[in-house]
Amino acid sequence: MSCGKADKEAAMDRGESIRLMEPLLVPEDSRERTELEDLALELVACATGFRRSLPQGMPAALGNLVCAMNCYFSNLIEGRHADPVDIERALKSDYSSDPEKRNLQFEAKAHIAVQKWIDGGGVTGRITTVESLREIHRRFGELLPDELLCSREPVGGKRIRMIPGALRTRDVKVGGHVPVSPGALPRFLERFGAVYQKPGKTDAVLALAAAHHRFVWIHPFLDGNGRVARLMSHAMLLETLDTGGVWSISRGLARRESEYKTHLMACDAQRRSDLDGRGNLSEEALARFTRFFLETCIDQVKFMEGLMQPERLHGRILTWVGEEIRARALPAKSGRVLEAVLYRGELPRREVARLLGTSGRNASRTTSALLKREVLVSENSRAPLRLAFPAKLVSQWMPGLFPD
Repeated sequence: MSCGKADKEAAMDRGESIRLMEPLLVPEDSRERTELEDLALELVACATGFRRSLPQGMPAALGNLVCAMNCYFSNLIEGRHADPVDIERALKSDYSSDPEKRNLQFEAKAHIAVQKWIDGGGVTGRITTVESLREIHRRFGELLPDELLCSREPVGGKRIRMIPGALRTRDVKVGGHVPVSPGALPRFLERFGAVYQKPGKTDAVLALAAAHHRFVWIHPFLDGNGRVARLMSHAMLLETLDTGGVWSISRGLARRESEYKTHLMACDAQRRSDLDGRGNLSEEALARFTRFFLETCIDQVKFMEGLMQPERLHGRILTWVGEEIRARALPAKSGRVLEAVLYRGELPRREVARLLGTSGRNASRTTSALLKREVLVSENSRAPLRLAFPAKLVSQWMPGLFPD
């Protein structure tokens, strides 16, 4: 990106004090602290209980679905609607001929690639460091076509190219908020990383919301800050609560998008009086957003737990299997295989024939049919069979997960 005289002047550090973004956590003497700590404990208990309730092999299958779900809802918050089936097609490099849909697929595929890198430990132990945040932004941007890296200035319409991973070199305005000068970004991000990298156990849960807002308040990148914030929050939840990536905060935020954005704007405000904390920004607004964020997390854990209740999920899947068998789209007894995988988490291939009471050839035919329908997956021809949740069946198997 070219940098003219105005850009160079904007890139200067105007000397803002890093105290401008205080408080960075809801303090222990806050009137809201006890209630927030209770919510934090409830979230830990819910998340741990749900994760432990899943049979072996199920977290991986559910995690793949949730990865696509995170992508869908994070993009939805940005006003970008990519159909879940189109997202799934993009992962197989099957792109639409429609340019707009194709661009949405590129965005989705990039988002999923970055989240899988995060889920694989890409930022473990260093989530809030400036290096990690820049790497998240860089990895996402580098997977996008050039046309998606360009935008226009609100005034004048000058074309600007976003450089993946590069901190902004000009001033910006987000609603009524003017983030810190570009030259001050390294100082503010260093403080950000130091505070949120290793908080205490309770603070680590409460910090989820605070870090989310303070990141977008700093607004380190020219574009993509919202997506990076939600990927950062996903990573922090993964590490703080050991979620296994089996539920999505982005879904919760998208379902309450108006409240989410209202809370973010409220947290931009300066404290109103001596009763509103001792920092520059409103402690009361930060506490309200923290409550909202934790309640949203709890709601999403309980929602996913309800969808995954064995008896209900079992019933929905077997209803679908029965319809497919009657339509001669699947071999008879296919339901037995899915039922076994559902309750056990995975099924060794050698057990399929015995389970069905049939020959090896018929067992292979049933297995192949289920693999072809993408309701089962396997790493190779000898690996165990595991359940999958293809996007085209989500509305039947897991109703309410995506909007109709």
